Amino acid sequence: MDKILEQLETLVDRYSELQELMSDPEVINDTKRYMQYSKEEADMRDVVNAFKHYKELKQSISDSDEILRETDDAEMQAMAKDELNESKEEVGKVEHEITLLMLPKDPNDDKNIIMEIRGAAGGDEASLFAADLLSMYSKYAEKQGWSFEIIDETDTEVGGYKDVAVMITGNRVYSKLKYENGAHRVQRIPSTESQGRVHTSTATVAIMPEYDEVELEIDPKDIRTDVYRSSGAGGQHINKTSSAVRMTHLPTGIVVAMQDQRSQQQNREKAMQILKSRVYDYYESENQSEYDEKRKSAVGTGDRSERIRTYNYPQNRVTDHRIGLSLNKLDRIMNGELGEIIDALIVYDQTQKLEQIQSGETKLF
Repeated sequence: MDKILEQLETLVDRYSELQELMSDPEVINDTKRYMQYSKEEADMRDVVNAFKHYKELKQSISDSDEILRETDDAEMQAMAKDELNESKEEVGKVEHEITLLMLPKDPNDDKNIIMEIRGAAGGDEASLFAADLLSMYSKYAEKQGWSFEIIDETDTEVGGYKDVAVMITGNRVYSKLKYENGAHRVQRIPSTESQGRVHTSTATVAIMPEYDEVELEIDPKDIRTDVYRSSGAGGQHINKTSSAVRMTHLPTGIVVAMQDQRSQQQNREKAMQILKSRVYDYYESENQSEYDEKRKSAVGTGDRSERIRTYNYPQNRVTDHRIGLSLNKLDRIMNGELGEIIDALIVYDQTQKLEQIQSGETKLF
């Protein structure tokens, strides 16, 4: 805690400076600078207020101690003891709150996301499980008050998805769903299984923060765009016009094909949106790999080949292998009640970061 307190005074000074800057007419007239300072001030607000409360509690403890030393009045001593006990109990809680608030922030936590779900090992059953995961996340998003929009899909004859991409927008979407990155395994009896045997299949989930103009610029020369006729459902319009778009980012080899929108322009916009997010995710994953090599952290690595969770239908059980958490409520989880798992992953992540701070591997804030 001492390491954290040493930095807080400097943080408070910067917070005061930001408030002065935000009242400067020159800054107010410069929208970009004002937004930059406003975001920095907002990021600091909670921890600064918590630190001010912490200092008030420490002063209260000091005052109560002084009263106990200097007065013989029984009533005054009783009041001082009560206040001292309350302040000591609360100061411990505030110290923990400050510690969590000072943990290094993930710059993507406030972002919306593009989620991609793909049927992997298991054929038709894998594609059906991909559809089940899509439904689970859709229901979770609804419970969170988020918007959930399918932007690209390749379905299968059995009613599943070979792959499907969705845009999820709302309050701090990435901060909660970033832990879903990875391979999800299902154990159940497929509807096509005549002998009642349990099969194991997998689907992968990829979480990418929504592209932000400020963070990434793609040179138009690095993109090859091909236009072709759409296929599949859509009626005469979609079959007669060259509305489908395929974009290739040459430096990374990332390809995005889009044909679900009615016009070529709409497909171009959607394809570019997904392409930018995938390219952003590609470069961020490289940075994350370097980070994780040093930290050896298992949560949030973005390693999509890793089996992160098993959904066992016969036993109504979900197990998250990263934290050893098993819950016998698969039916409720598939109905979008993911909060218990996500909260446990957040706590685990925070614990890992605290350990890194204590060992000196990570700097605060």
